[in-house]
Amino acid sequence: MPLWRRAVAEGMAAFALVFAGCGAIVSDARSHGALGAVGVSLTFGLIILVMVYATGHLSGAHINPAVTIAFTLGRHFPARDALAYIAAQLLGATAGALVLLAAWPDQPAQLGATTPSVGVGVALLYEVLLTAVLMFVITAVATDTRAVGAAAAIAIGGAVALDALFGGPVTGASMNPARSFGPALASGEWGDFWIHVAGPVAGAAMGVFGYELVRGSERI
Repeated sequence: MPLWRRAVAEGMAAFALVFAGCGAIVSDARSHGALGAVGVSLTFGLIILVMVYATGHLSGAHINPAVTIAFTLGRHFPARDALAYIAAQLLGATAGALVLLAAWPDQPAQLGATTPSVGVGVALLYEVLLTAVLMFVITAVATDTRAVGAAAAIAIGGAVALDALFGGPVTGASMNPARSFGPALASGEWGDFWIHVAGPVAGAAMGVFGYELVRGSERI
């Protein structure tokens, strides 16, 4: 499939992630906590699940610059295609956030911007480890034929929801620079934004190489 088509699929998936996931945060704020942390976490997990099902066979369903960078570093993805994927993910996430801004100009919950509730050191540690867990799962289902199958989307969506359940109240559980970039740009909330870039990129690299370490040279 041509690169531009794959990039468009990535952008659409990133749009859906921000519109649904951050939209859930906005809805929760406007309804005085009707969704709650569990509802928001499940929304993020479910939108990733359905987008992996919908676009996995088209683009690989990275939906995340940190995933694209980690796959590139692990030689599972061609470096020449990485920039187009990352640009599409950022554009899609920004479009999703701008739609939320148009719908809610009063910016409830800063449109889902990720703002840590703890110090920089703890927030960075959480983002690294949350993303490492997610990337470990992604690498398993995306690169190891023993794990590939229809359950891949469920595993990845489940990992996102799980991370969001216990990490969301701490850092916002970004695990995705694009997911943080869109709402930050739309709301103007850039506080500690770098954590949601550095943490996921470092964590994703740890996840991909961690799985390679435990898998070893076996390629069944």
